[in-house]
Amino acid sequence: MQQSHFIPYRNGRLHIRHVKANPSLAKGMPILMLHGAMSNGRVFYSASGKGLGCYLARQGFDVYILDTAGRGLSEPKISAAYSLGQTEVILEQLPLANEFILSHSSASKVHWCAHSWGGVLMASCYVRLAKVRTQVASFVTFGSKRTIKIKSLRKTMMVDLFWNRLAPFLSKVDGYLAADKYRMGMDNESRQSLRQTIDWVKGDWVDCHDNFDYAAAARQVTWPPCWFLAAKKDRVLGNPSDVQDMMGECQMVAAEYTLLAKHRGFKRDYTHAGMLTDKSAVDDHFPLVKSWYDSLAK
Repeated sequence: MQQSHFIPYRNGRLHIRHVKANPSLAKGMPILMLHGAMSNGRVFYSASGKGLGCYLARQGFDVYILDTAGRGLSEPKISAAYSLGQTEVILEQLPLANEFILSHSSASKVHWCAHSWGGVLMASCYVRLAKVRTQVASFVTFGSKRTIKIKSLRKTMMVDLFWNRLAPFLSKVDGYLAADKYRMGMDNESRQSLRQTIDWVKGDWVDCHDNFDYAAAARQVTWPPCWFLAAKKDRVLGNPSDVQDMMGECQMVAAEYTLLAKHRGFKRDYTHAGMLTDKSAVDDHFPLVKSWYDSLAK
């Protein structure tokens, strides 16, 4: 069973999709899931029950999936007048969603799970806000990286030419990156978020507003149990080497790492989106995610 919750936020509201746990198997702490750039919460669920969020709910976990401001069912939608960026996700929206889940579920902590750039935003929130750190039980990411250091023709086309040059031009024309208009990605992106992601992928992990040094802060915190999953055919947006670079930058010395590849015993050499959307995932690595969460409850 699924239910939408709407949290008042600034001049609109944030949407959180609650995929309720199978009551006969209900267990453990709730899970908060966060999407990446040009995306929304639907990467984790569907009305018909597909996706990691729905799978884990069937296994007994209460899952809450956030649409960041302007995306998915959150309102108002991103437009030329929209001025928010990733800083507001880090400092306002994630803490707000976390507090809602703690209250709604009567839990003491929340598991965090992210896809792609969502992992960077969650990590940033964790290292910056001491109160949030006391509320997070674990951290799982799929294809999350902060920098893209790999070199290839595909990377040149997708990142150097499209994301770093064409996307800013299109966002200047429309006032935002209109993914729906140009039929790319799952959702639109604000000019501010676009600029900030470009800066972080190319440069230092430092806040553009107050120069807060996330990289330095990350080295000083104690991380909860962490697990990074990467996909062999994720050649650019979450290249395995870049995923491991993020783990190193955060000094996650005890974090687990899994490469979703045939030579590692999995059914597919998964892609960036496919690690969450491929039909094989349900019987392949989704059960491993369930087992990982089960192990933390022991």
